[in-house]
Amino acid sequence: MDNNSECLIFLARQQVDIILLHYNYTGKLENRHLPSEGMSAARIVFVVISCFIVIENLLVFLAILNNTRFRSWVYYCIANITLCDLLTGIVYIVNICLSGQKTFQITPTLWFIREGVLFFALAASTFSLLITAVERYATMVRPVPYASTRKTYRVYFLIGLCWLVASLIGLLPLMGWNCICNFDECSTLLPLYSKSYILFCVVMFSIIIIGIVALYSGIYHLVRNSAKTVSSSRSKQKSMRLLKTVFMIVAAFVICWSPLFVLLLLDVFCFSPACTKLHSMEWTIALAVINSAINPVIYSFGSNDVKRAILKLLCCCFIKAGAPLPFLSRSESVLGASTDSSYRLSNRNSKLMSPKKTLPKSGE
Repeated sequence: MDNNSECLIFLARQQVDIILLHYNYTGKLENRHLPSEGMSAARIVFVVISCFIVIENLLVFLAILNNTRFRSWVYYCIANITLCDLLTGIVYIVNICLSGQKTFQITPTLWFIREGVLFFALAASTFSLLITAVERYATMVRPVPYASTRKTYRVYFLIGLCWLVASLIGLLPLMGWNCICNFDECSTLLPLYSKSYILFCVVMFSIIIIGIVALYSGIYHLVRNSAKTVSSSRSKQKSMRLLKTVFMIVAAFVICWSPLFVLLLLDVFCFSPACTKLHSMEWTIALAVINSAINPVIYSFGSNDVKRAILKLLCCCFIKAGAPLPFLSRSESVLGASTDSSYRLSNRNSKLMSPKKTLPKSGE
Protein backbone atom coordinates (compact mmCIF):
# COMPACT_ATOMS: atom_id res chain seq x y z
CA MET A 1 0.00 0.00 0.00
CA ASP A 2 1.52 3.34 -1.05
CA ASN A 3 1.48 6.51 0.99
CA ASN A 4 -1.33 8.12 -0.99
CA SER A 5 -3.65 5.14 -0.48
CA GLU A 6 -2.83 4.98 3.23
CA CYS A 7 -3.54 8.71 3.50
CA LEU A 8 -6.93 8.29 1.84
CA ILE A 9 -7.83 5.55 4.32
CA PHE A 10 -6.97 7.79 7.26
CA LEU A 11 -8.89 10.61 5.66
CA ALA A 12 -11.95 8.40 5.21
CA ARG A 13 -11.79 7.40 8.87
CA GLN A 14 -11.35 11.08 9.87
CA GLN A 15 -8.35 10.36 12.03
CA VAL A 16 -5.84 12.96 13.14
CA ASP A 17 -2.96 10.71 12.07
CA ILE A 18 -3.03 12.34 8.64
CA ILE A 19 -0.88 15.17 10.04
CA LEU A 20 1.61 12.61 11.33
CA LEU A 21 1.72 10.99 7.89
CA HIS A 22 2.57 14.24 6.16
CA TYR A 23 5.19 15.24 8.73
CA ASN A 24 6.77 11.80 8.46
CA TYR A 25 6.83 11.86 4.65
CA THR A 26 8.42 15.31 4.39
CA GLY A 27 11.07 14.47 6.98
CA LYS A 28 9.87 16.96 9.60
CA LEU A 29 9.83 14.20 12.25
CA GLU A 30 13.54 13.36 11.84
CA ASN A 31 14.88 16.64 13.20
CA ARG A 32 12.18 17.28 15.79
CA HIS A 33 13.24 17.58 19.41
CA LEU A 34 12.00 15.09 21.94
CA PRO A 35 8.86 16.21 23.75
CA SER A 36 9.53 18.19 26.89
CA GLU A 37 7.45 19.85 29.53
CA GLY A 38 6.58 23.46 28.74
CA MET A 39 7.99 25.64 25.99
CA SER A 40 11.60 25.99 24.93
CA ALA A 41 13.61 29.10 25.69
CA ALA A 42 13.35 30.27 22.07
CA ARG A 43 9.56 30.07 22.10
CA ILE A 44 9.39 31.94 25.38
CA VAL A 45 11.43 34.72 23.75
CA PHE A 46 9.03 34.71 20.78
CA VAL A 47 6.04 35.01 23.13
CA VAL A 48 7.65 37.93 24.96
CA ILE A 49 8.35 39.69 21.66
CA SER A 50 4.76 39.09 20.55
CA CYS A 51 3.40 40.52 23.80
CA PHE A 52 5.52 43.63 23.27
CA ILE A 53 4.14 43.94 19.72
CA VAL A 54 0.57 43.67 21.02
CA ILE A 55 1.08 46.31 23.75
CA GLU A 56 2.95 48.68 21.46
CA ASN A 57 0.40 48.59 18.64
CA LEU A 58 -2.56 48.66 21.02
CA LEU A 59 -1.18 51.82 22.60
CA VAL A 60 -0.78 53.54 19.22
CA PHE A 61 -4.21 52.38 18.02
CA LEU A 62 -6.02 53.64 21.14
CA ALA A 63 -4.14 56.95 21.02
CA ILE A 64 -5.28 57.53 17.43
CA LEU A 65 -8.80 56.30 18.10
CA ASN A 66 -9.36 58.55 21.14
CA ASN A 67 -8.05 61.75 19.54
CA THR A 68 -10.54 63.68 17.44
CA ARG A 69 -7.69 65.51 15.68
CA PHE A 70 -6.74 62.32 13.86
CA ARG A 71 -9.76 62.24 11.55
CA SER A 72 -7.98 62.20 8.20
CA TRP A 73 -6.89 59.58 5.68
CA VAL A 74 -3.26 59.60 6.86
CA TYR A 75 -4.16 58.53 10.38
CA TYR A 76 -6.72 56.03 9.08
CA CYS A 77 -3.87 54.34 7.22
CA ILE A 78 -1.65 54.40 10.31
CA ALA A 79 -4.46 53.02 12.45
CA ASN A 80 -5.00 50.21 9.95
CA ILE A 81 -1.29 49.33 10.03
CA THR A 82 -1.27 49.21 13.83
CA LEU A 83 -4.44 47.09 13.89
CA CYS A 84 -2.92 44.59 11.44
CA ASP A 85 0.32 44.44 13.43
CA LEU A 86 -1.67 44.04 16.65
CA LEU A 87 -3.47 41.06 15.10
CA THR A 88 -0.13 39.64 13.94
CA GLY A 89 1.22 39.65 17.49
CA ILE A 90 -1.90 37.96 18.90
CA VAL A 91 -2.04 35.34 16.14
CA TYR A 92 1.64 34.50 16.53
CA ILE A 93 1.16 33.82 20.25
CA VAL A 94 -1.73 31.46 19.43
CA ASN A 95 0.38 29.79 16.73
CA ILE A 96 3.20 29.16 19.21
CA CYS A 97 0.82 27.73 21.82
CA LEU A 98 -0.62 25.28 19.27
CA SER A 99 2.79 24.18 17.94
CA GLY A 100 5.23 21.55 19.14
CA GLN A 101 3.68 18.36 20.45
CA LYS A 102 0.19 19.88 20.17
CA THR A 103 0.58 19.76 16.39
CA PHE A 104 -0.30 16.06 16.46
CA GLN A 105 -3.24 16.57 18.80
CA ILE A 106 -5.23 18.84 16.49
CA THR A 107 -7.28 18.10 13.40
CA PRO A 108 -6.14 19.02 9.87
CA THR A 109 -8.84 21.73 9.78
CA LEU A 110 -7.46 23.34 12.93
CA TRP A 111 -3.94 23.02 11.50
CA PHE A 112 -5.02 24.97 8.40
CA ILE A 113 -6.68 27.58 10.60
CA ARG A 114 -3.54 27.89 12.76
CA GLU A 115 -1.28 28.53 9.79
CA GLY A 116 -3.85 30.35 7.67
CA VAL A 117 -4.64 33.00 10.27
CA LEU A 118 -0.93 33.78 10.56
CA PHE A 119 -0.65 34.11 6.78
CA PHE A 120 -3.76 36.31 6.87
CA ALA A 121 -2.31 38.63 9.53
CA LEU A 122 1.04 38.96 7.76
CA ALA A 123 -0.69 39.58 4.42
CA ALA A 124 -2.94 42.25 5.96
CA SER A 125 0.10 43.99 7.46
CA THR A 126 1.99 44.09 4.15
CA PHE A 127 -1.11 45.20 2.22
CA SER A 128 -1.57 48.03 4.73
CA LEU A 129 1.98 49.22 4.11
CA LEU A 130 1.28 49.16 0.36
CA ILE A 131 -1.96 51.14 0.75
CA THR A 132 -0.18 53.80 2.81
CA ALA A 133 2.56 54.09 0.17
CA VAL A 134 -0.02 54.35 -2.64
CA GLU A 135 -2.00 57.10 -0.91
CA ARG A 136 1.11 59.09 0.00
CA TYR A 137 2.36 58.94 -3.58
CA ALA A 138 -1.07 59.90 -4.95
CA THR A 139 -1.16 62.91 -2.62
CA MET A 140 2.30 64.01 -3.80
CA VAL A 141 1.29 63.74 -7.46
CA ARG A 142 -2.14 65.33 -7.08
CA PRO A 143 -2.44 67.23 -3.78
CA VAL A 144 -5.83 67.13 -2.06
CA PRO A 145 -7.18 68.78 1.11
CA TYR A 146 -5.91 67.08 4.25
CA ALA A 147 -9.39 65.86 5.22
CA SER A 148 -10.86 65.37 1.74
CA THR A 149 -14.09 63.36 1.94
CA ARG A 150 -13.53 61.73 -1.44
CA LYS A 151 -10.03 60.57 -0.52
CA THR A 152 -11.24 59.35 2.86
CA TYR A 153 -13.87 57.14 1.23
CA ARG A 154 -11.24 55.78 -1.15
CA VAL A 155 -9.02 54.91 1.81
CA TYR A 156 -11.98 53.17 3.47
CA PHE A 157 -12.48 51.11 0.31
CA LEU A 158 -8.80 50.17 0.06
CA ILE A 159 -8.65 49.18 3.74
CA GLY A 160 -11.73 46.98 3.33
CA LEU A 161 -10.21 45.44 0.19
CA CYS A 162 -6.98 44.83 2.10
CA TRP A 163 -8.74 42.79 4.79
CA LEU A 164 -10.86 40.92 2.24
CA VAL A 165 -7.92 39.86 0.06
CA ALA A 166 -5.77 38.97 3.09
CA SER A 167 -8.52 36.75 4.53
CA LEU A 168 -8.97 35.06 1.15
CA ILE A 169 -5.24 34.33 0.94
CA GLY A 170 -5.22 32.80 4.41
CA LEU A 171 -8.27 30.61 3.71
CA LEU A 172 -7.18 29.28 0.30
CA PRO A 173 -5.53 26.09 1.71
CA LEU A 174 -8.58 25.39 3.86
CA MET A 175 -10.79 25.84 0.79
CA GLY A 176 -8.90 23.17 -1.12
CA TRP A 177 -5.51 24.53 -2.25
CA ASN A 178 -3.51 22.01 -0.21
CA CYS A 179 -1.61 18.78 -0.71
CA ILE A 180 -3.54 16.35 1.47
CA CYS A 181 -2.93 12.85 0.09
CA ASN A 182 -0.73 14.32 -2.67
CA PHE A 183 2.68 14.00 -1.04
CA ASP A 184 4.75 14.89 -4.10
CA GLU A 185 3.32 18.43 -4.05
CA CYS A 186 3.79 18.96 -0.32
CA SER A 187 6.04 21.56 1.23
CA THR A 188 8.78 20.43 3.59
CA LEU A 189 8.46 23.36 5.97
CA LEU A 190 4.64 23.33 5.98
CA PRO A 191 3.80 19.66 5.28
CA LEU A 192 0.09 20.17 4.52
CA TYR A 193 0.62 23.17 2.23
CA SER A 194 1.06 22.80 -1.50
CA LYS A 195 4.29 24.13 -3.00
CA SER A 196 2.29 25.98 -5.64
CA TYR A 197 0.41 27.89 -2.92
CA ILE A 198 3.65 28.83 -1.17
CA LEU A 199 5.13 29.99 -4.49
CA PHE A 200 2.01 32.12 -5.06
CA CYS A 201 2.44 33.78 -1.63
CA VAL A 202 6.16 34.43 -2.17
CA VAL A 203 5.55 35.99 -5.60
CA MET A 204 2.70 38.12 -4.25
CA PHE A 205 4.74 39.40 -1.27
CA SER A 206 7.73 40.05 -3.54
CA ILE A 207 5.55 42.20 -5.81
CA ILE A 208 4.38 44.12 -2.74
CA ILE A 209 8.00 44.74 -1.68
CA ILE A 210 8.89 45.99 -5.16
CA GLY A 211 5.79 48.20 -5.18
CA ILE A 212 6.58 49.74 -1.78
CA VAL A 213 10.20 50.40 -2.77
CA ALA A 214 9.12 51.97 -6.09
CA LEU A 215 6.44 54.19 -4.52
CA TYR A 216 8.63 55.55 -1.73
CA SER A 217 11.47 56.09 -4.20
CA GLY A 218 9.04 58.10 -6.32
CA ILE A 219 7.96 60.12 -3.30
CA TYR A 220 11.56 60.93 -2.45
CA HIS A 221 12.36 62.03 -6.01
CA LEU A 222 9.30 64.29 -6.08
CA VAL A 223 10.28 65.96 -2.81
CA ARG A 224 13.91 66.32 -3.88
CA ASN A 225 12.94 67.91 -7.20
CA SER A 226 10.63 70.35 -5.46
CA ALA A 227 13.42 71.19 -3.01
CA LYS A 228 15.74 72.00 -5.92
CA THR A 229 13.25 74.46 -7.40
CA VAL A 230 12.65 76.16 -4.06
CA SER A 231 16.35 76.04 -3.11
CA SER A 232 15.78 76.73 0.58
CA SER A 233 17.51 75.12 3.55
CA ARG A 234 14.16 74.10 5.05
CA SER A 235 13.17 72.20 1.90
CA LYS A 236 16.53 70.44 1.82
CA GLN A 237 16.14 69.42 5.46
CA LYS A 238 12.67 68.07 4.68
CA SER A 239 14.11 66.10 1.77
CA MET A 240 16.79 64.57 3.98
CA ARG A 241 14.27 63.64 6.67
CA LEU A 242 12.10 61.98 4.05
CA LEU A 243 15.11 60.09 2.70
CA LYS A 244 15.85 58.73 6.18
CA THR A 245 12.22 57.68 6.64
CA VAL A 246 12.10 55.98 3.23
CA PHE A 247 15.35 54.17 3.95
CA MET A 248 14.08 52.92 7.32
CA ILE A 249 10.77 51.70 5.83
CA VAL A 250 12.40 49.84 2.94
CA ALA A 251 15.35 48.50 4.96
CA ALA A 252 13.14 47.20 7.78
CA PHE A 253 10.77 45.49 5.35
CA VAL A 254 13.52 43.86 3.28
CA ILE A 255 15.61 42.76 6.26
CA CYS A 256 12.64 41.26 8.11
CA TRP A 257 11.03 39.49 5.16
CA SER A 258 13.94 38.42 2.92
CA PRO A 259 15.08 35.39 5.02
CA LEU A 260 11.55 33.97 5.01
CA PHE A 261 11.23 34.47 1.24
CA VAL A 262 14.59 32.81 0.56
CA LEU A 263 13.74 29.84 2.79
CA LEU A 264 10.33 29.37 1.16
CA LEU A 265 11.84 29.57 -2.33
CA LEU A 266 14.37 26.88 -1.38
CA ASP A 267 11.48 24.78 -0.14
CA VAL A 268 9.51 25.23 -3.37
CA PHE A 269 12.30 24.52 -5.88
CA CYS A 270 14.17 21.83 -3.96
CA PHE A 271 13.24 18.25 -5.00
CA SER A 272 16.29 16.30 -3.85
CA PRO A 273 16.49 14.22 -0.65
CA ALA A 274 18.51 17.08 0.88
CA CYS A 275 15.28 19.10 1.04
CA THR A 276 14.31 17.19 4.15
CA LYS A 277 17.27 18.85 5.89
CA LEU A 278 15.80 22.33 5.56
CA HIS A 279 15.93 24.14 8.86
CA SER A 280 12.86 25.08 10.80
CA MET A 281 11.17 28.33 9.78
CA GLU A 282 10.51 29.48 13.36
CA TRP A 283 13.28 32.10 13.35
CA THR A 284 12.43 33.42 9.87
CA ILE A 285 8.74 33.81 10.76
CA ALA A 286 9.71 35.48 14.04
CA LEU A 287 11.85 37.95 12.09
CA ALA A 288 8.90 38.73 9.78
CA VAL A 289 6.70 39.25 12.83
CA ILE A 290 9.29 41.64 14.32
CA ASN A 291 8.51 43.93 11.39
CA SER A 292 5.18 44.53 13.16
CA ALA A 293 7.13 45.97 16.10
CA ILE A 294 9.18 48.25 13.85
CA ASN A 295 6.21 49.66 11.90
CA PRO A 296 4.77 51.71 14.81
CA VAL A 297 8.18 53.25 15.44
CA ILE A 298 8.47 54.40 11.83
CA TYR A 299 4.88 55.34 11.04
CA SER A 300 3.55 56.49 14.42
CA PHE A 301 6.27 57.52 16.84
CA GLY A 302 7.88 59.61 14.13
CA SER A 303 4.91 62.00 14.31
CA ASN A 304 4.96 64.61 17.09
CA ASP A 305 1.15 64.66 17.19
CA VAL A 306 0.95 60.90 17.66
CA LYS A 307 3.66 60.97 20.34
CA ARG A 308 1.77 63.67 22.25
CA ALA A 309 -1.44 61.63 21.97
CA ILE A 310 0.35 58.53 23.31
CA LEU A 311 1.82 60.48 26.25
CA LYS A 312 -1.62 61.91 26.98
CA LEU A 313 -3.12 58.42 26.96
CA LEU A 314 -0.41 57.14 29.30
CA CYS A 315 -0.94 60.10 31.63
CA CYS A 316 -4.67 59.36 31.79
CA CYS A 317 -4.00 55.69 32.53
CA PHE A 318 -1.54 56.46 35.34
CA ILE A 319 -3.78 59.12 36.87
CA LYS A 320 -6.81 56.79 36.86
CA ALA A 321 -4.69 54.05 38.41
CA GLY A 322 -3.48 56.46 41.10
CA ALA A 323 0.18 55.71 40.33
CA PRO A 324 2.92 58.36 39.99
CA LEU A 325 4.01 59.07 36.45
CA PRO A 326 7.34 57.35 35.67
CA PHE A 327 8.75 60.36 33.79
CA LEU A 328 8.09 62.84 36.65
CA SER A 329 10.07 63.32 39.83
CA ARG A 330 8.62 62.25 43.14
CA SER A 331 7.80 65.80 44.24
CA GLU A 332 6.14 66.56 40.90
CA SER A 333 4.06 63.38 41.11
CA VAL A 334 2.90 64.16 44.65
CA LEU A 335 2.17 67.73 43.70
CA GLY A 336 0.19 66.65 40.62
CA ALA A 337 -1.80 64.07 42.58
CA SER A 338 -2.76 66.52 45.34
CA THR A 339 -3.55 69.53 43.18
CA ASP A 340 -7.32 69.22 43.43
CA SER A 341 -7.43 68.61 47.18
CA SER A 342 -4.97 71.47 47.89
CA TYR A 343 -7.02 73.82 45.78
CA ARG A 344 -10.23 72.91 47.60
CA LEU A 345 -8.55 73.31 51.04
CA SER A 346 -7.01 76.69 50.22
CA ASN A 347 -10.29 77.93 48.80
CA ARG A 348 -12.11 76.83 51.93
CA ASN A 349 -9.57 78.55 54.24
CA SER A 350 -9.72 81.77 52.26
CA LYS A 351 -13.45 81.89 52.73
CA LEU A 352 -13.11 81.36 56.48
CA MET A 353 -10.34 83.96 56.94
CA SER A 354 -11.82 86.69 54.78
CA PRO A 355 -13.69 89.47 56.65
CA LYS A 356 -17.42 89.42 56.43
CA LYS A 357 -18.92 92.00 54.18
CA THR A 358 -21.61 94.22 55.72
CA LEU A 359 -24.20 96.19 53.92
CA PRO A 360 -23.54 99.96 53.88
CA LYS A 361 -25.59 102.01 56.27
CA SER A 362 -28.06 104.40 54.91
CA GLY A 363 -26.59 107.79 54.28
CA GLU A 364 -23.03 106.56 53.81
